[in-house]
Amino acid sequence: MVWTVVRALIYGLVGLICLPIITTLLVLALAHLFDPSCGTPGDSGGCEMGAVSIGVLAALPGFALGVALTFFQAWRQRRRGQGPGL
Repeated sequence: MVWTVVRALIYGLVGLICLPIITTLLVLALAHLFDPSCGTPGDSGGCEMGAVSIGVLAALPGFALGVALTFFQAWRQRRRGQGPGL
């Protein structure tokens, strides 16, 4: 049980860091691809700030996904009888 909680925290922190980075880069790429005004002097960084805002908002869901993935793996292993699980 303790090992599952430790793994959940580790995977949660990985999700907390990785999902905002991926989301920010994806939004920036799509914004520059579909909006020709992004990156021009008249834009004043609006596209970039929108991408950062979405990236920051993706931090907590990233943590939750990491924790949920860990508990799902532990549940599945316990159900199959392959490990201590929960």
